[in-house]
Amino acid sequence: MAADMAGAGAPPPADPGGVRMTWNAWPRSKVEVSKCVVPLAATISPIYPISDDFVLPYPPLRCKPPCFAVLNPFCSVDFINRIWTCPFCFSRNLFPPHYHGISESNVPGELYPQLSTVEYVPPPAPHSPPPPPPVFFFVLDTCLIEEELEFLKSSMRRALAVLPENALVGLITFGTQAHLHELGCTDISKVYVFRGMKEITKEQILDQLGLSGHRGQPKGVTPQPNGLRQRAGSVNRFLLPASECDYPLNALLDELQSDQWPVEMGNRPTRCTAVALSVAAGLLGACLPGTGARIIALVGGPCTEGPGMIVSKELSEPLRSHKDLDKDASPHFHKAVKFYENLANQLVDQGHVLDVFAAALDQVGIAEMKVAVERTGGLVVLAESFGHPIFKDSFKRIFYGGEQSLGLSFNGTLNINCSKDIKIQGIIGPCTSLQKKGALCADTVIGQGHTTAWKMCGLDSSTCLTVFFDLSPSERSNQQGTTHEQLYIQFVTNYQNAEGQMRIRVTTITRKWLDISTNAEELVEGFDQETAAVVLARYISLKMEMEEEFDATRWLDRSLIRLCSRFGDYRKDDPSSFTINPNFSIFPQFVFNLRRSQFVQVFNNSPDETAYFRMLLNRESVTNSVVMIQPSLVSYSFSSPPTPALLDVASVAADRILLLDAYFSVVIFHGMTIAQWRNMGYQNQPEHQAFAQLLQAPQDDAKMIIKDRFPVPRLVICDQHGSQARFMLAKLNPSANYNSAREVTPGSDVIFTDDVSLQVFCEHLQRLAVQS
Repeated sequence: MAADMAGAGAPPPADPGGVRMTWNAWPRSKVEVSKCVVPLAATISPIYPISDDFVLPYPPLRCKPPCFAVLNPFCSVDFINRIWTCPFCFSRNLFPPHYHGISESNVPGELYPQLSTVEYVPPPAPHSPPPPPPVFFFVLDTCLIEEELEFLKSSMRRALAVLPENALVGLITFGTQAHLHELGCTDISKVYVFRGMKEITKEQILDQLGLSGHRGQPKGVTPQPNGLRQRAGSVNRFLLPASECDYPLNALLDELQSDQWPVEMGNRPTRCTAVALSVAAGLLGACLPGTGARIIALVGGPCTEGPGMIVSKELSEPLRSHKDLDKDASPHFHKAVKFYENLANQLVDQGHVLDVFAAALDQVGIAEMKVAVERTGGLVVLAESFGHPIFKDSFKRIFYGGEQSLGLSFNGTLNINCSKDIKIQGIIGPCTSLQKKGALCADTVIGQGHTTAWKMCGLDSSTCLTVFFDLSPSERSNQQGTTHEQLYIQFVTNYQNAEGQMRIRVTTITRKWLDISTNAEELVEGFDQETAAVVLARYISLKMEMEEEFDATRWLDRSLIRLCSRFGDYRKDDPSSFTINPNFSIFPQFVFNLRRSQFVQVFNNSPDETAYFRMLLNRESVTNSVVMIQPSLVSYSFSSPPTPALLDVASVAADRILLLDAYFSVVIFHGMTIAQWRNMGYQNQPEHQAFAQLLQAPQDDAKMIIKDRFPVPRLVICDQHGSQARFMLAKLNPSANYNSAREVTPGSDVIFTDDVSLQVFCEHLQRLAVQS
């Protein structure tokens, strides 16, 4: 079976709109769906980059209520009577007058068969105000040592230099207290101070700032050209365009010092992270409700005071571990999570995003903040120091434009419409349910469910959501003569792009209904192994967080055994006869690596690290998520050009360089002989230019990987038998370990582990799959 995995077929291609499905042909009954083991699910990248050919400069044409589906290539069109029939509700709709020129030889762009994804850019209404500028509200931690604070200030200066000139900027610094800086005051530095030890409501924040009349848009408040709602010039004291606040902000950064409150011996610094975030959210809610704004929190340690406290000031109390959370022995965890849930609800109502950039050797509270970051579609970066490339390079990426832009967009809403027999269970990913209940909602919920509409306060070109479906065949669909061979699903995303322009992205897909009793081969041919592995990884990550004592490894093993029993070819009780279709052949290998991954094995990871890994797994594309589960390995040697290598310890050789891409880290691993030649300086000698080129090739490829990735991965350069070789060996299949009976190839390596190898795993799988 392990040999079968080498010859697997390529996965089905993604739709132009970035949609991939676990099954590309669907059974008609719930019983058959349960036998498929892998759930019916789709991954959708709502604003996946598309060509300008897919952009239409007019508003979409919709079906009559309550359907509201958008005209698409799968609608049947009567050109003579100018009527189109919706494939979702089968309603007949008249084309409006401006479609009068439609004919079989003159069709609008949304009816082109190759345009299953289109983006509508409706022209702005006459006399409409200019689009609002982007808003960046920085929340800086000052409970840092002098060196770390200098690193942070240096990164802030670089960020301010590349901000768009019209971008609005605000600043809060926090330590024992939260300080809101009034940037509009040029004569003297003016600061509003908030005590960090108690929870403060939005109303109290606005009263203290003199903005209590700014909720909503009361009478007398007029929108200003810079997008602010202003009364008597009060609001823009705190938010200024980048072109105007360059000097005051740089002056503030020059004067900024570490928190001056004394820290007693044996205590942690007093840090009020949650109060600072509350002030930022309250101010933005008063100034810019409903427009794209980002709160960028730069945090250097755990919150030790106030509502979001995760640990007390005494160093004698350790930060919570996974074992503490499992035993419910973390006294602050649930209260802090509750606070961030309320903050998430407030930010979602306002349409604002929370990004967290954490840099510390210990935990800072990412596990508690996860709910607020994920529900608002925020970015998260976890580094060891504000001077580390992971932080510095990732932080500046969010402000770049052009080709290096992340495509940061705001105020997105996703609506899903589908054929009548399909129900939506929910979505896993960076979004929040809008509680739009209806006939398409399933009874069982996965993630953000009980709705057909979701809010995405922040999204970018790589944002990916996982939608879970269920079947509920109606009596009518089971009647003779009323069956339809195709099912349809439509994703409609409204969002505000980086320039402030509102756009509507519509992706419509179709798949085939199957009668499994007569056409099981087509079901097998439509299985996407990569998407299935990613969907299972996201699903079990959710179950591990939501269900106590959920055994993810056992659940995965049982699911894989059921899948192989269902789709394998074998004689009962004869493991040697087992074969499986190439469309399933890599899937056991994915599950093997998923069982060993940081998403399932939380041992040796802190709750913050686990939350960080899972947040990125839930939001990245299928391709990136597969690399997180099963890293890629490339071999460099004198005897051949760079070639993909098996993710196995047998790939290690003394005269070989390996490049491992594990998404969160990129490892360049030099074999023993290569390392010795490098240490002797052979690459600097003219007659050994080939060796210099061999050393440089993986470095160049690693730079290409790092350049295109966010967050920036850790680059590890190590040698065989060196201390950092663990970054490589931990990811390899332990086919040679200290228990191995076979001899180890000279120059290769041995992994000291009790984990079973892929070969042993597959042998056990075959034996259990063929059991009577």
